Amino acid sequence: MKKFIVVSMIMILALGTLTGCGGSDNVIEIGHKNYTEQRIVGQLFAKIIEAKTDYEVNVTEFGSTSIVFGALKAGEVDVYGEYTGTAYSALLGESELNDPQEVYDYVKKTFEEELNLYWLNEMGFNNTYTFSVVPEVAEEYKLETISDLAEVSDELVLGAVMEFIEREDGLPGVQEYYGGFEFEDVMALDPGLRYTVVKEGKVDVIDAFSTDGKILVYNLKVLEDDKQFFPPYFAAPIVTEEIYNDYPDIVEALNLLGGVLTDEEMQELNYKVGEEGMNPEVVAEEFLKEKGLI
Repeated sequence: MKKFIVVSMIMILALGTLTGCGGSDNVIEIGHKNYTEQRIVGQLFAKIIEAKTDYEVNVTEFGSTSIVFGALKAGEVDVYGEYTGTAYSALLGESELNDPQEVYDYVKKTFEEELNLYWLNEMGFNNTYTFSVVPEVAEEYKLETISDLAEVSDELVLGAVMEFIEREDGLPGVQEYYGGFEFEDVMALDPGLRYTVVKEGKVDVIDAFSTDGKILVYNLKVLEDDKQFFPPYFAAPIVTEEIYNDYPDIVEALNLLGGVLTDEEMQELNYKVGEEGMNPEVVAEEFLKEKGLI
């Protein structure tokens, strides 16, 4: 009986060494949120881990930031891709910093010290708020930056989602930050209608996210936030303490994604999935092969 107990304990301990990654045997659990860009990011993580390590992966879609973040804290997932601005404002409740490096350094330090979670290398693209216009409007009013827009805003009509119109880190804040400019009119629009309405000339300017694939579809010009009002939303993997300390090959693989994507490249990937209907897994794999990473 004693021998049986000893053998049983050895078997249990051996099995225990194979678990711990999200609770699954030898499987890395990857989470992402429920929209196009996040699905692509999740597959980029999956493909690079599969190519560079001996681990299998399981990719799970979650609803909101709070849900996937909660899953990471609980150890139900090992890694997911977050945006520095989301972590800084929505998860940590901060609002003072705007410099991209300062925001990254702050969330990295705070997550490690207070949450035992670790930020890895930023992927390069910044999915932040922007104002966008059709090329004809940009040319007519000589628009390159938000400062340029502020100078002629009283001649232009803005179309934007209600959340952007009302939020302090949206329209009210950017108007005050850039000198109190006002548009001729502001129209509240459904998110899906903004691009059609601006293309048809019913509004002159819309709010958008800088890596949205529809910017390519409608050939829009993104205005530079030259005074850096909008928080930076640079994407990066966040991993659990266990992954960071005990699985260096996974950390090394994910860090290969550092600086690999420009805003324009992320737009292209979003376009392929969101507009052309391609599978995020295929798009991610093709991109990594083009970059020579797998």
